[in-house]
Amino acid sequence: MNKTHLGHTARKRFGQNFLVDMNVIENIVAAINPKDDEVLLEIGPGLGALTEVVASRIKKLNVIEIDRDLAQRLQSHPFIRDQLTIYQQDALKFDFNALSSEHQKPLRVFGNLPYNISTPLMFHLFTFTDKILDMFFMLQKEVVERLSAGPGSKNYGRLSIMAQYYCEVIPVLEVPPNAFKPAPKVDSAVVKLIPHTTPKYHVKDISLLARITAMAFAQRRKTLRNSLSELCELNDLEQVGIDNTLRAENLSVQQYCDLANWLSAK
Repeated sequence: MNKTHLGHTARKRFGQNFLVDMNVIENIVAAINPKDDEVLLEIGPGLGALTEVVASRIKKLNVIEIDRDLAQRLQSHPFIRDQLTIYQQDALKFDFNALSSEHQKPLRVFGNLPYNISTPLMFHLFTFTDKILDMFFMLQKEVVERLSAGPGSKNYGRLSIMAQYYCEVIPVLEVPPNAFKPAPKVDSAVVKLIPHTTPKYHVKDISLLARITAMAFAQRRKTLRNSLSELCELNDLEQVGIDNTLRAENLSVQQYCDLANWLSAK
């Protein structure tokens, strides 16, 4: 498999697969619909496939790139270098609040995310949703299915619950492996995440909700009375109307929130 594209060899440790299909790129940018009065931030611009098209429509663009060579390449880009503010750092450690405060506007975040960090990056971004207007991400198709899954689905899990607690999740389009170089071994998809401006679910202690869902789905084949036995008693489940013989995947987001609120009030 040829892993070199435009003179750069894809680095496995950064999960690099470069988007090369112009139809897919145009469809993604059309979905984003960038405007000059917005603060746009791209995570993982790579060789600039999305970056160049977005930059052709607006005057300024912020990008986060962990790969030093790719960041330097963007700094010397013959056409768009003067439009870019480049942060050469790890997106998992980036302070999205600071960028939003600097511009006094919420951020619009997008990117073809490295699949090896996509889930932890989602959880990192969820903590900044009050500073984010929307997000568009290319992800492994399975991750998009997990983000949007409902109760009873095999894809429904902790990521589904926490994503839907923070955001409206809208699948945008599916992308085949041959749209990338090197081609990944999995199908991909683009998802739009819109943080709730008014909380859809009220939770007093988000960390407790995260702990409950992590514990429940760590042993998803067990009944809740067993998987959550370290956190709550049978009476706790009964008090919020939850059948203790159900499994983790059978509860709605609202029911998890209700349980978290009950336990935090004890």
